[in-house]
Amino acid sequence: MKKLDPVSLNNVCDADQFNFETTEEIKDYTTILGQDRLSTALQMGVEMDRTGYNIFALGPQKTDKETHIRHFLQERAKQEETPPDICYVNNFDDSLKPDKLLMPAGRGRTLQEMMDELLEDLIPTLESSFETEEYQNRRQALKDQVQQEQDKTFEDLQQKAKEKGLALIRTPSGFSFAPTRDGNLMSEKEVQELPEEERRKLEEHMQELQKELQEIIQKMPANKRKVRDRMKKLDREIATYAIKELFKEIRNAFSDLDHVQAFLNKVETDIVENVQAILGNQQGQQGGMAAMMQQMSGQNAGGMNRPSKSSPEDHPILQRYRVNVLVDHQDTEGAPVIYEDNPSYKNLLGRVEYKSKMGALTTNFNLIKPGALHKANGGYLVLDARRVLLEPFAWEGLKRAIKSGDLKIESLGDSYSMISTVSLEPEPLDLKVKVVLLGERLLYYMLCNLDPDFNALFKIEADFEDEMDRNSDNQQLYSKLLAGLVQQHDLRHFDKHAVSRVIEQSARMVGDNEKLSTQTEELSDLLVQADFWAGKNNHDVVQREDVQQAIEQQVYRASRIRDKIQESIERNQIFIDTEGTEIGQVNGLSVIKLGELMFGKPNRITARIQIGKGEIIDIEREVDMSGPIHSKGVLILKGFLGDRYAQHRPLSLSASLVFEQSYSNIDGDSASSAELYALLSAIGKIPLRQSLSVTGSVNQHGKIQPIGGVNEKIEGFFDVCKKSGLTGEQGVLIPRANVKNLMLRQDVVDAAEADQFHIYAVETVDEGMEILTGMEMGMADEECNYPDGTINARVVNQLDQLAQNRKAFASTTNGKQE
Repeated sequence: MKKLDPVSLNNVCDADQFNFETTEEIKDYTTILGQDRLSTALQMGVEMDRTGYNIFALGPQKTDKETHIRHFLQERAKQEETPPDICYVNNFDDSLKPDKLLMPAGRGRTLQEMMDELLEDLIPTLESSFETEEYQNRRQALKDQVQQEQDKTFEDLQQKAKEKGLALIRTPSGFSFAPTRDGNLMSEKEVQELPEEERRKLEEHMQELQKELQEIIQKMPANKRKVRDRMKKLDREIATYAIKELFKEIRNAFSDLDHVQAFLNKVETDIVENVQAILGNQQGQQGGMAAMMQQMSGQNAGGMNRPSKSSPEDHPILQRYRVNVLVDHQDTEGAPVIYEDNPSYKNLLGRVEYKSKMGALTTNFNLIKPGALHKANGGYLVLDARRVLLEPFAWEGLKRAIKSGDLKIESLGDSYSMISTVSLEPEPLDLKVKVVLLGERLLYYMLCNLDPDFNALFKIEADFEDEMDRNSDNQQLYSKLLAGLVQQHDLRHFDKHAVSRVIEQSARMVGDNEKLSTQTEELSDLLVQADFWAGKNNHDVVQREDVQQAIEQQVYRASRIRDKIQESIERNQIFIDTEGTEIGQVNGLSVIKLGELMFGKPNRITARIQIGKGEIIDIEREVDMSGPIHSKGVLILKGFLGDRYAQHRPLSLSASLVFEQSYSNIDGDSASSAELYALLSAIGKIPLRQSLSVTGSVNQHGKIQPIGGVNEKIEGFFDVCKKSGLTGEQGVLIPRANVKNLMLRQDVVDAAEADQFHIYAVETVDEGMEILTGMEMGMADEECNYPDGTINARVVNQLDQLAQNRKAFASTTNGKQE
């Protein structure tokens, strides 16, 4: 008998090994443990300054990958240089292609604020300069000078006409010449009475003067342009002088940055060139009743009296002089570490926004918005791989940016629209960022196989460990991990007995009493819920019973289906025997996972034998209700039977196997040993104990192999036995290799200690059959005969009988045919 000692059913954590009373006393706590492989990979990834050495951090879903990765990167980033601020400014040569302006960290915002202050003072400063008496006099002098020149030209022409007996007159159709006599205009009759020669000379003089008049009139627009040019030159002169002092402070503040000085030069030049447009736009904005009232009250004399302040945001022309700070590193210590939880195309690569104005969409460089790559440039960008892949165009956009090393803001509408629209083309940025993707292992392997670019761009595989060894030293370290999670989530402190219970549950999570779970998200959930129940129980410190209550409540909340199945067994709607013996019938154990709960479910497995040709019919497979692994397990049984019993005789049987009352697909080979027990029982007509349940897979040599979910399977059958009443005969057969996985509930351990429930560990089919039948298996002698009364002997005898029956039937059939 291989009955296990109750001590081996649950590896209890001794709370007395800890040198603290509560986690409050642990000062050197941590939030990551047992991840040496991960740390090595991350270290290489961040230090490798070559193209393509980005990182994919892969691990189970219940591992808090984001927190671990961000903590590691933030510690690393503190030692690195803070990248420059990213700004965009107007391109005065082509406004559709804004220029980038990189500023030392924190100075981009300063430049923006100083420029806004400058622009707020710009119009009042210009107005005061253009309203001075000196400017008005010089402007009037320019007008008077041109007017005088024009008047002098007309006076000369008029004098010349007078000398020739003509006068320059203005008519509704323009200027004209008319004959005079004694200083008075002649009538048409008087002109007709003049001698023909005199009339002819007057006409010649009129034509000559008319030609000169025409030349003078043709020169008038040029004279006006000359006036405008002189006035514009005067405006530039006044504006240059007026704004020189405005720019002095900002120039001094950025005297060490040549590219900022170059930008300021362009701004100053553009203001000077467009000063009247700036002032004219400001005047145009007043409009309406306010302007009328000012005109009536004389406040708008000279067209220059305007509000003392003007916001750059309200002034279309002043917008072009602003500074758009995309990324401000004023508060960044070291390199940036950015996590983007909504990695859409726009959120990754930036976007250009539009404003609706009078029914039309307009934009400018001030509406350029940053993406996560802009914010992380010069540092680290952390993304959830699955979310990136789910966002349209985001994955391709991210790869394109990484491969090219250029960060371009491109509109998807321009790329995929059939109609070309005008949009901005901001100057690209040099991209230097380390991208870290977070995802599950399956997703990583799928990308490796299906995306040809993936391996070239993400060369560092950082794999999270699911578990760590459980020993005395690691349990001490584990208490520091729990203390760190308590601090991280701002929970009540745990006493050492609560810590020991969490460690026990951690081993249960990984299904191994020699391991501990490193899946911190699942651990955090347990700690948070234990803290909740401690509050309900009015405990200042979380105690062992609070942790136990949290565990039990987790199970209770998710166990409706499990309880319904148990109820069906109790009400004899699902047939499971826990007493007596049956031939060809055994209790198998399966495990079901629904949501976060995994539980064991007993299944009745039956086998029936008849004369045949050695086939084993898996009814589940015949009706397409079994998976390939289960079908493989059944086929292995034929190999075992053939090797042991068909060396000197044919297998003249046909066997059928089935999971009774199974109405869904079945997969896995953990029931193959139970199926073999049922087959041997059916062949040898040997009763099997129904008080025992069986789990474990089997190979062709009859070795029992380990399976998963052993704790849940044992507890599932225990619950059935407990409902029907523990007799002291019930128990479960498990593979010996699974003993190290046992972390059973305390009520199961208590029942084992009271000799009310038993766990048997077996290594071979022979051991299992002996426990299930109470008979010896029997060893073959040199002639391959087994001792009478043994299991093998009864099986062989029945096989011989089947072979004889088949032979006799065949002879009879052949005789009748003859």
